[in-house]
Order: sequence, then structure tokens, then C-alpha cells
Amino acid sequence: MSAPSENQYDTIPSETTEKETDKKCPNCGATVTFDPATGGMHCEYCGYTCELPKPEEGNDVCEMDFESALHTESFNWGEQKKSVQCKQCGAVSIYDALETAAVCPFCGSTNVMPAAKENTIAPGAVCPFEITKEQAGEHFENWLKKKWFAPRKAKKNARPEAFQGVYLPYWTYDAQTTSNFTARAGYDKTVKDKDGHSRTETDWRRVMGVYQEFFDDVTVMASKRQENSGVENCEPFDFSKLVPYTPRVMAGFAAERYSIGLKEGWHLAQQTIQSRLHSNISNYVRRHWNADRTDSVSFSTLYSSITYKYLLVPVWISSFKYKEKVYQFAVNGQTGMVGGKAPVSAWRVILAILIGIGVIAGLYYLLSR
Repeated sequence: MSAPSENQYDTIPSETTEKETDKKCPNCGATVTFDPATGGMHCEYCGYTCELPKPEEGNDVCEMDFESALHTESFNWGEQKKSVQCKQCGAVSIYDALETAAVCPFCGSTNVMPAAKENTIAPGAVCPFEITKEQAGEHFENWLKKKWFAPRKAKKNARPEAFQGVYLPYWTYDAQTTSNFTARAGYDKTVKDKDGHSRTETDWRRVMGVYQEFFDDVTVMASKRQENSGVENCEPFDFSKLVPYTPRVMAGFAAERYSIGLKEGWHLAQQTIQSRLHSNISNYVRRHWNADRTDSVSFSTLYSSITYKYLLVPVWISSFKYKEKVYQFAVNGQTGMVGGKAPVSAWRVILAILIGIGVIAGLYYLLSR
């Protein structure tokens, strides 16, 4: 985060911080930030707190029409840079083009950048943090203690205090589906062979029909940068606690603008919907035709009334290095659920296998006597 020379400013898009997020403490003049513990603003230097205003009546989170969206393309992460000037101290920092919030590394002022450029979509809602940094560290430590095969050195290298709070971009999609399907409905019956032994046979019947279902809030993480961070393993997020987007809620936290666009996100959402439809149509066939089993399900789907929301969700992210490999972890900023993959000690696995063999051998010896 070093300030570039003056001749670099001509090639890097410049932005300034949002006035709304650089609110100063009336007691000491420091920048106040959002406090997950209280849901209000907090000054970490003198302890000053204040409540955030409640959303105005009628200012609810709205579903947006997919077909009328103007900007649906994806964006590559990190191909462009931009300079952000802090209004508190005047320092200029350099960020990747898709970063939408950060903290000034020189004075600690919160730097929430404008929500969207001309060719991007602005977030419609935010899930505020409810888990503090300290609580995230506690959840992570408890999670890591349960990883029996994780080497002791790796556990020592894990630093719960190093978690960074980040708002990550998500798309949610709603859609009405109408599917024409064909399948085989199976009916089991018991028959006896010539020796009087019973066995089960299945009579199959070809069926077809129309199946309709409405899908609500099919979620897609809109970040290619976080694909291996364990974020998807710490889902779900509670969208009933969404609040309309305001930069104040993001004050003091980093945030990421989407790199998977609306159109690409909808393609990923359709894959999820298709998988659910296959299972749901199979269940429908069994219920509707009183079948014991189904197979050979085939269907084509028409989508209508497609809407979307662009959301920012809270995640605590950290990583540690073990044997030249970086392991990333994420803690759900609402629930404390931990996601990630811990390293495995080969010696601990071998020891567990040997102990298991010893226990089996001991039981066999006792039983044989």
C-alpha cells in the first residue's frame, strides 16, 4: 500500500473515500467503525458508541428483474489498479480494481469506495457482521482442536488473531420453473422360484408429465478470488437479517466487488436448480404414481419470472503456512461456522491405523480364548 509517484497517477484511476464512512469520534477525533457486537458504531480508542439509524419504512431489500439488468458481464480480479486518496491524512493507496472497501494503512481511516462504477451493479443489501474478531478466533481454535490428524506444529502456526473481516459478494436468484419430463416408475413385487425362495422383482412403467416449482434465493458466491478459501463450507448465511446497503455498515471492513457477473452467476445457479429438479421430479413420480422407485429421469426446463439480488455477506478470513503450503480458512460472520481444510500428518494417520490394528488383534485374541 505505498503511494505512487506523481507520474503514475495518469495511468491509475483515482477514487476518494466516502464521507459517510469516515465519521469521526466526537470525543477523541478517531474514525469510528461498525461494531458486530452491538450493531452500531464504535471508537476503539476511547470507547465511544452510537446506534445506527433504523432503515426507513418501505426501504426493504428488493428483488431485481434479471431480464432488464444492464450489466451482466463478469470482471477479472486484479487486472486493473486504482488509487484511493484518504480524506483524513491525504495518503494515496493502491488497490485492485474490484476491492470496494479497506482501511487507510497510514492513519486507520475507513475507506469505503463508491459502490459501483458505470459498468457494474451496486449491492442492494448487506448481511452485517454479528461475530467479532475475537469470537471468530475462538470458533477457529475449537474447530482446529477437533482435527485429530492435524500436526501439532500446524496448530501452533495457526493464528486466530490474524483474521480479517471481509464482505464478500453473492448473487441470489429466484425463478419459476416448468419442466416437461419422462421417467420410469418401478413397482416392486415378491416372487418365489421353483425352490420356494423369495426374491424381489421390479415392474417398470414409462411415465411423463409436467412439473412446476418456484426456487427462492439460490445462492452463488460471486468471487473467483475466494474459491479455495473455505467460504462455501461455512455457508449458509441468514438472509432474513439483510439490511439495505449503506457504507456505514461496512466501515472498518474490507469488501470485494463481484468478479463473477450476473449472467455467469445465473448459469451456475441453473446447475444447482437442475440438480435439485432431478431429485424433486424423482420424488414427485414416486408420490404421484405410487411407485416404489424411479430411474431414467429426463426433463427440459423453462424459466420465467427470474429475479436476483446482489448481496454482501460477512466472512472472517485467515490463513497460515505449513511446509511451504498456504492453508486458507473462513468463519461465517453471522453464525461462527468454520470452513477450510487442515493439513494432515502422515505419522498421525499411520499411528491411528496401528492402534486400530492392535485393538482388533487384542479383541480377536480374547474372543478366540
